[in-house]
Amino acid sequence: MSSDERNVLGEPLKPCGTDPMTGFYRDGCCTTGPEDLGSHTICVVVTADFLDHQRSVGNDLTTPRPELRFPGLVPGDRWCVVAPRWRQAHEAGRGAPVVLASTHERALRTVPLGVLRRYAVDVPDDASSLG
Repeated sequence: MSSDERNVLGEPLKPCGTDPMTGFYRDGCCTTGPEDLGSHTICVVVTADFLDHQRSVGNDLTTPRPELRFPGLVPGDRWCVVAPRWRQAHEAGRGAPVVLASTHERALRTVPLGVLRRYAVDVPDDASSLG
């Protein structure tokens, strides 16, 4: 991750998740670049409701896709999601919790900071303590 990558709070971008390994570049962070046409910039803690909504709009995030290095997600996983898809879920009242420190500033092109803040969660580095 480049040290100049910033989060939506204007601070250095923090990792989103490594189990499973997330990010467009599968580097554990919501880093982005010209190849990331979808803008995989919002770090979420996926919920069953969010996964169900995504499946209902044609974005199945639960089925593994090894050819894309995609393990399939379960509730509680931290994952960098595409900003327009997260906005779509939010507009349907089904947005997933957002880790602001791990959400890339480019997400602000799609979702206002005030909206992201309403979904903000603080997830410890060791999420196993949650449960």
